[in-house]
Amino acid sequence: MPDTTPTVVIVGRPNVGKSTLFNRITGERRAIVGDEPGITRDRIHGLAEHDGRRFELIDTGGIVVNDQEYIPSQILRQAEVALASASHIVFLVDGRAEITGSDRDLAQMLKRLGKPVTVAVNKADTAARQDLAHQFYELGIPDVYPISAEHGTGVDALLDHVTEAFETSTPTPSEAAPEAAQPIKVAIIGRPNVGKSTLLNALTGQERAIVSPIAGTTRDAVDEKVARGGAEYVFIDTAGIRRKGKTRLMAEKLSVVMARRHIRMAHVVLLVMDATEGVVGLDATIAGYAHEGGRAVILCVNKWDEAKTKKKSAFERDLRDELKFLDYAPVMFLSAKTGAGVDRLFPAIREAYESASRRIPTGELNRFVERLHFEERKIYYMTQASIRPPAFVAFTARGGPLHFSHERYLINQIRKQFGFRATPILLKIRAKEK
Repeated sequence: MPDTTPTVVIVGRPNVGKSTLFNRITGERRAIVGDEPGITRDRIHGLAEHDGRRFELIDTGGIVVNDQEYIPSQILRQAEVALASASHIVFLVDGRAEITGSDRDLAQMLKRLGKPVTVAVNKADTAARQDLAHQFYELGIPDVYPISAEHGTGVDALLDHVTEAFETSTPTPSEAAPEAAQPIKVAIIGRPNVGKSTLLNALTGQERAIVSPIAGTTRDAVDEKVARGGAEYVFIDTAGIRRKGKTRLMAEKLSVVMARRHIRMAHVVLLVMDATEGVVGLDATIAGYAHEGGRAVILCVNKWDEAKTKKKSAFERDLRDELKFLDYAPVMFLSAKTGAGVDRLFPAIREAYESASRRIPTGELNRFVERLHFEERKIYYMTQASIRPPAFVAFTARGGPLHFSHERYLINQIRKQFGFRATPILLKIRAKEK
């Protein structure tokens, strides 16, 4: 993202509709929305445009200025990081409620920053409620706009004011980067509290996500761009995926849905496991989501510095027994907390992405077929149908699927011959037309 892109930050106390407004302005369901207060905890980024003026939009967790509990204090810390780089601040309040002490405390904090601030009075979806918006001038901020984030009422007028000083950007053809220049999207997945957010912070070199010993701290997917070794990476820290019976809260159920969506959108998946607990059944379930989605996978054994056993070979053997279907995925032992082994992830991710994106010319595939010793049925020729994951079509003497063992043999030969690592390979059988 260019340094010249202005930043708009949405702040407010919990449950005033910040995520709904964020989704409305960006035009996508990027942040989780629900009736429970405190759903958003980390800061969520998105790109938006209004009348040709592009800007970065940041949704922050609900702020309670003087709350000393761990999660609220960390939310405030994340919000302060966002506010430091803000070009304009949208202070969202609830038009259906009276001004609270938390609103007044937050207004005082924002005024001390010396940045442009606009009060958006949300849930003003009727004429009577819009008339009540004038009471919010008591906060001492001169620009007050009644809106309904849910229905879109008043949002255009708010954006006219907020983006007034932003430059109009005209996209040029050169901005449409070729596929090779696109960032590598990496989803960090795993059970709650295995160290996903700590790993994101270690990979990005900053405290980008809230980290705590409380399982389920991350609910939205938090993402961050990192440039390393001539490549650009977008790391997405997803919410911890729980067993179906354990997801009673609506926010946590939505987190699972969003995490699975981000797996599908990613190029490479980092499956994080806890070395102190070993491989458990839920790890295999989550790994199955990545495998079924056709994503390249790297198995990250985190907290290795705290593991009782220091025999990597024994641990990997147990891991392979539990995750037989991920025999193609490399295993990395690391400690996100100390940073040990984290740097080795970058080349591994790049190799996984390039492997999943590799195209093999049909001529090369047919020379491979000629040398292949495969007696189950005659293969006339083979072609590659797609990438990410690599999918091949083999035209044979007769139709019908291969026996599992024969299909596995063919896939392993393709993997060995063409150097596919970390990615699943799909194989389809077609009968050659007579």
